[in-house]
Amino acid sequence: MKLVSKKSNKLMTSFSASITTLPGKLAVSAFISILLISSCSDPASVGLELAPGNNQIGVFYKEFNLDAQMVLLDSFNTVNSGVLVVGSESDNLFGKTEATGYSRLSFDPSKEKPAAEAILDSMIFNMEVVSVNGSDLNQPKRYSVHKLTEPILDTIYYNVDALSFDEKSFASTNVTFNQEKDTILRLPVDKAFQEELFGKLKIGRENVFQNLFTFRNYFPGIAIKAKEGDNTAIGVALGGNTGIAVYYHLEGDTISKRFDINTFSSRSFNGVKSDRSGTPTEVITERGKSYDIGSIVGMKSTLALAMKIDTSPLDAFLDTLSGVIFNQVIFSIGAIEPQSADNNPITGMVMIYINRDNKPVTSTINGVPLYVQTDGQPQVIPDGKGNEVPNNIFISSAILGYDSETKKYLAGITSHINAIYRGKIQRQDWLLYASTPQTGDDFKRSLRQFKVNKDKIKVQVIYSKSR
Repeated sequence: MKLVSKKSNKLMTSFSASITTLPGKLAVSAFISILLISSCSDPASVGLELAPGNNQIGVFYKEFNLDAQMVLLDSFNTVNSGVLVVGSESDNLFGKTEATGYSRLSFDPSKEKPAAEAILDSMIFNMEVVSVNGSDLNQPKRYSVHKLTEPILDTIYYNVDALSFDEKSFASTNVTFNQEKDTILRLPVDKAFQEELFGKLKIGRENVFQNLFTFRNYFPGIAIKAKEGDNTAIGVALGGNTGIAVYYHLEGDTISKRFDINTFSSRSFNGVKSDRSGTPTEVITERGKSYDIGSIVGMKSTLALAMKIDTSPLDAFLDTLSGVIFNQVIFSIGAIEPQSADNNPITGMVMIYINRDNKPVTSTINGVPLYVQTDGQPQVIPDGKGNEVPNNIFISSAILGYDSETKKYLAGITSHINAIYRGKIQRQDWLLYASTPQTGDDFKRSLRQFKVNKDKIKVQVIYSKSR
């Protein structure tokens, strides 16, 4: 098994918090440090002033928990997500999860095909691996490629869908990744399959390779699978580097020629099977319904297990206040439960407004879901009818970014809380979704997950009050 290295691109998500200081006050940093480890029972009347002896301005710190429940989202479209998700994982919260990547194959009809007398040198199935996530990467992991027995149609496929394929693979390999996360795997192809495919590829043989339609009648596509129990998931990029490479020559040639049958411009989708029996999440059976499963909650991509955040404690807190300015409000999750170093958690999440039925609250302007907006961005916008409505721009949504040092997800929501307090927007519960404008929709491109104790889901508030 040979690994062909590529240049690694590592995305690191960091969160940097800033404290709003009050003019004319000294020793701000020292007092803010004290604030961050202090909690006041009555935020309207009790707090640590920013400077001793000042009877006009007080700065206060309040921390409280938000409850979380788990929601199995509606099945979603995974067609042409750009990456085939291939993995088999087992977890004490999420149960057994198996992801299979399905794709058509394609070729260039104008490419020279082997002559009838051509001699086959070798045949390899290449897989361009762009991500590796799992446990025990110093141990071999097995991957296999199977020929579909039914076609991929020009229709929508969802994360719960599957297609039938030959149980016997035509290409397979064991690979030990160690620290190699971006690589091209070279899978040997079964000898009998080599002879069959090369025979049909030769000029004058059955016209299977006359065009893509005749080819797909013979070869509907592939399913790429992982070995059960390997506890690892990979992302396989579609394109010229994933597919069958055929090497051949004519009598007297000194250099082999190559013919590619790859996944370039090919329709694909990802399907997931889930067995949660015997775990706390086995009670989650109805899509869209929220479940209280105990103290440990979490999220898992492509399986579409998400978290609902009950934000009602915000109302209870804000109702105690009058005449305040919010200097900083942080929503935090974590530290998350320990997971192996190579089992990276979900990179980032957005917070979608949801109603009592766990359905997204949508914009009155264009009907798209509403997201909590990031600090410094307008929380409301004009609707063209003289009204101010919640901002509906996804690209400026607040991001729950993962901090690998603290093992926490953090998001600044100061502007959001200010808008609620001043009656600009209505408080809503949130659905956490593993997608960001920067990283794309992780829910469709991986099996990443995280777990957290609910007592570590918090809002931390620093605010000022005029007396």
